[in-house]
Amino acid sequence: MTQTVAAARKGLLAQMNGAHHKAALNVFLFVTLAHWAEHLVQAYQIWVLGFSRPQARGVLGQYFPWLVSSEWLHYGYAIVMLSFLFLLRPGFVGRSRTWWTIALVIQFWHHIEHFLLLLQAQLGTVFFGQVVPTSVVQLVIPRVELHLFYNSIVFIPMVIAMYLHVRPNQREHEQMACSCTDHPAPQVVVPHAA
Repeated sequence: MTQTVAAARKGLLAQMNGAHHKAALNVFLFVTLAHWAEHLVQAYQIWVLGFSRPQARGVLGQYFPWLVSSEWLHYGYAIVMLSFLFLLRPGFVGRSRTWWTIALVIQFWHHIEHFLLLLQAQLGTVFFGQVVPTSVVQLVIPRVELHLFYNSIVFIPMVIAMYLHVRPNQREHEQMACSCTDHPAPQVVVPHAA
């Protein structure tokens, strides 16, 4: 790789975690919420409308049924989530970075689960003595419930991280190099000795 390409990549990553961090986080949040909406509609279709699991395809799956059964789509989304969590991590500091890292680690495992599903679909063989491609935790928790669970345990620390990121304490504010906080650093008030 040439130095120019390496510098451009470093510059893009620096911009994404600096001047454009807020915009990048907003794009990521939009993608995440759209995915959440699909899962929530699917859950509503099953538990409220009484659809069978194969019929409960979310919103897009009603118009494009092959989407729901495409392991490439699910794995692709898992990679997008993992990539965003990894690429946007340098913009976080302090407490928010800790929570963002928790989301990243959980998403890494979620990605492994989707990789196992994709691998089984591509090989035309299933693991664990099942009749359909099955992930490790899916041996215990059904797929719809499992993906609601995974999305929740990734989303919750991600939201906590974003909340703390835009409300940094004094020390964190001084370490921040991004565009996410529009207000000045909180001031520490030291009482006067009498």
